This record gives sequence, structure tokens and C-alpha cells, in this order.
Amino acid sequence: MTGSPIRLLLADDHPVVRAGLRAVLETEPGIVVVAEAATAEEAVERAGEGDVDVVLMDLQFGGGMGGAEATARITARPGAPRVLIVTTYDSDADTLPAIEAGATGYLLKDADPEELAAAVRTAAAGRTTLAPTVADRLMNRLRTPAVALTRRETEVLTLVAQGLSNQAIGRHLHLTEGTVKSHLARTYAKLGVDSRTAAVATATDLGLIRR
Repeated sequence: MTGSPIRLLLADDHPVVRAGLRAVLETEPGIVVVAEAATAEEAVERAGEGDVDVVLMDLQFGGGMGGAEATARITARPGAPRVLIVTTYDSDADTLPAIEAGATGYLLKDADPEELAAAVRTAAAGRTTLAPTVADRLMNRLRTPAVALTRRETEVLTLVAQGLSNQAIGRHLHLTEGTVKSHLARTYAKLGVDSRTAAVATATDLGLIRR
């Protein structure tokens, strides 16, 4: 990719954030913003067109698909662009699913412009950049292994916390009701609980989901 500009897709549901990222990054030599997406669904579709090297992905969108799910769908394709998470969230409930989904890097929105541009170049080269707080959190988790839920288990339990039934969760995530029950059963076993209420309370206390 020597001599060619790094082509970016900015995926964030806030126009002001996208405008800010564009303003910062387009002043950098060798970086060009080729597209923007206001929804995760739009980001997945646009990232598949073959002219994007790095997607800057927010985690929380106004509704529908989230950033971690979009990241998983983008990175599952052959020759996919790299995905760099740029978000305000740094809890385990956010970082672990995103990294498990295939994100190349994870930055917080308070990063300075130089750090952001460097992370874009690092991601384009296939290397990892993590915000210091995220790196510390991951290192601590490796040193003291704790309960870890998969991305799908986290999604299911987050919807349980919102009061959705198994049937409604299945519709939302395009899963059968039986699959939802299986995810919940594994989650209960991991958390050492036997009810939806206890699972939500315990996972919230551990920082695995946000209420």
C-alpha cells in the first residue's frame, strides 16, 4: 500500500463527531476519508464495496445493530478492511466484545489528533493500537482471569436487562428461542446464578454489561 492513501470510512451516528474526525484526519498526509455511515448497518454495507482500508467504528448507535456486531460482520469477509474502534466507552462490556469481534484497535474519543492519525496508520498496517486504559484493563484481566462472556452472551444478557423476553430477544438478534435459552444457560453457569435477575445483577456488578 506504499504510495497509496489510506482510505477511511467514518461510522458514527453523530454528524458532529463524523465532521470532527474528518476535519482532523483529512489534514494528515496520506489519509483520505472516502465515505461516512450513520448506522452500523450502513457501515457494514459500505465497507464491503472494496474501496476502504480502515473503518473508524463507534460502538453505540441510536438503534438496531451495534458496533461490535458490525465489526464482526465486516471482518468476517475475505480481504476486509481493518476496523478501529473510536468510542467513549472503555468498560469490559464494551472492549471485550469489540476485540473478540475482530477490531484491530481501540481508541477513546478523547485521544489527541496525533494519536488518532497514528492509530489509523497502525491499523492500516495490520497492527494493534489500544488506548492505555483499555490496554491496562486487558492486562489486568489476563493476570487475574475473571468471568468472560462471549459477544453473543453479552448481547443476550443486555437485552434481558432491558426486560425483553426470550422470544423478543430471538427476534432482535435473529436467533431461535432455543438458541437464546442455550446462551442464557451458559451465562448462568459462568456467573454461578440461576435466574435472569441474578444474572443481570451479577454481570452489572462485574462490569460485563451496562444497564
